[in-house]
Amino acid sequence: MKKSSFVALLLGTVSGVLFALGMCMALLPEWNAFQEGVIFGGIGLVLGVITVLVWCKMENKKLPKLSGKNLFRVIYAVVAVLVLGTGMCLCLVWQQFVWGTLVGLLGIVMLIALIPMIKGIQ
Repeated sequence: MKKSSFVALLLGTVSGVLFALGMCMALLPEWNAFQEGVIFGGIGLVLGVITVLVWCKMENKKLPKLSGKNLFRVIYAVVAVLVLGTGMCLCLVWQQFVWGTLVGLLGIVMLIALIPMIKGIQ
């Protein structure tokens, strides 16, 4: 594993955990930690942006261009993650296991479809 990939893996994991923990803190009323959650989530987002910048610098690559194609991919990825999360909520929160499993599988298939969408098929 290259050093740049390892650094990106570590920073990305830490930023993802901070963001997820922050969202849980902010959105679960039982935790009673809305302000702290927003702070943790914001730190996670900032660290995620820093991760991308550091990785690009270490790989001597330019930042991806903001084109309509890339914007569509980002929107599609966000929708796919939300579909997967909705399936998880259906199973874990509302105990609707059949629908939750179906919606979760749809989200997984949507996320897998990102690979050929980004890399292409040869």
